[in-house]
This record gives sequence, structure tokens and C-alpha cells, in this order.
Amino acid sequence: MARDGWFGRRSQAQKNLEQVPEGLWTKCPECSAILFAPELEKNLKVCPRCGHHYRLNWQERLDITVDSGTFVEFDGGVTSVDPLGFPDYESKLEKGRRNTGLEESIVTGRAAIGGCDTVIGIADFAFIGGSMASATGEKIVRAIERAVELGLPVVLITASGGARMFEGLLALMQMAKTAAACARLKSAGLPYIVVFTDPTMAGVHASYASIGDIIISEPKALVGLAGQRVAAQAQVAKVPANFQRAEFQLEHGMIDMIVPRRELRDTLGKILKWSTSEVPVGR
Repeated sequence: MARDGWFGRRSQAQKNLEQVPEGLWTKCPECSAILFAPELEKNLKVCPRCGHHYRLNWQERLDITVDSGTFVEFDGGVTSVDPLGFPDYESKLEKGRRNTGLEESIVTGRAAIGGCDTVIGIADFAFIGGSMASATGEKIVRAIERAVELGLPVVLITASGGARMFEGLLALMQMAKTAAACARLKSAGLPYIVVFTDPTMAGVHASYASIGDIIISEPKALVGLAGQRVAAQAQVAKVPANFQRAEFQLEHGMIDMIVPRRELRDTLGKILKWSTSEVPVGR
């Protein structure tokens, strides 16, 4: 009887398990904690145990960064083509569009952050790894030029594996193109703030991402030029465990501050108010 009772309880437990909706629980990749998905969402997709910052899509990032109802998109129809006839590139573009609802790996527009009017760009890693193509560079440049026309600061939030290899040199040319636009923004005396999220790598890091007036990063974001596997092959000396992480970059002066996700909107608002205010000479 006892054995039958055990099997009965086991069968009921199995039925209960089968009734649990998929996706209700997730395992933190950093600390292996089992997390209740709705609670993780409420915590802005930050593990409450170890502070691991999950990646966000562009819409999630927009919602937690800008003031509600203030975003107006720029150049939503600008999209990549296949100039080199690269195999499977068009299918990858279609997949990126389905995954994100975007035409390209970055969305740009005008919004308020903490009441400060600004031009903003947000990259989405789900669109071919957030890679920078010709259309990506074009959208960034147009956004910066619009900021110069309007006299507004620029905030760019990065998430990218680098230049898009399917477009070859045309993608690499965007490094110089976006950097030149940033120089025009600087000449106009307008603030340029960059926020690194995981990952910010290669051609994006080596161009417009690393030349902001103020560079912020989320905790433990992967930041660097070469990918980790490539860097490991090239190592001639032992590197620290946090090599190519935001904390290493902060320690060596490559970024200005690390800001947890929950504090990012307020931090950006304060920086924008400070950097766009009229400060009397001598104060």
C-alpha cells in the first residue's frame, strides 16, 4: 500500500509538472540560480542573486530608458540590401526583421530622458548580432546630423559583434563614416553619450562607440576589439580573468562609469541636464 501511495504521489507530481507553462522559470547563466520569469521581468531582467544583466531587445531597452510616450522614430524605412550577392545574406536579413520588427540592427529617433530632449539610437543584438552594415551606419549618421540641425545631444546604446561581414568593405567603411559624423557633433558643441551593453565589440567599439564624450557601461558587459576566442589565440602573456569586461575597461580608463540597469535612466537624465545647461563663466 505504501508503495502504491508513493507511485500515486509521483504520478500526481508528474501531472502537475506537465501543467506548468513553458518559459515560467529560467536558469541564470552566471550563477545558475533558478529564477521565476515574471519576477525577473519586474527586475528589468537582472538576476536578483548575482546581478547578471540579461540582454534586452530594442523595445525593452527603449521602455526603460526614455520618458513614456516621447519617442518618435527616424528613418524607419532605411534597410540593408545585398550589394555583394553574399550567400544566404537575404535570408539572414529576413530573419533579423522577424526577430526584432526592425528593418535594420539599430533604431533611431527623438525622445526625452529625464525631461531632456535628445536624439537616441538603440542597437538590437537579435538582428544579425547587432552588426553594423551600410544601412546601420547611414541611420547613425542621419540621426547625428538631425541632432546637429536641432541642437540636441545624442545618446547611443550599443550592442554589437562588429561590422557585418556579409557586406565586406562597405560595412567597414561605416567605421570612418560614423566617426566623422561624431566629429561634426563635437564641432557643434553638442554632448555625445554612449552606453555599452553586452556585447560591444570589434568595428563598433573601434569607431563611434569609443569616442563619446561620456562612456557608460552596464556591469560585466563584454567590451573589446577582437572576440574572446581570437584574443585567446593571440595572447603572449597571461591576462586577468575580467579581460574584455566593462570592469577591466573602467580600471584602465577606457570607460567613465559602470551603471546598473535600474539606475541608468536617472543617470542619463542627470548627465543630460548637466551637459546641456548654461553654466556661467567662472562657476
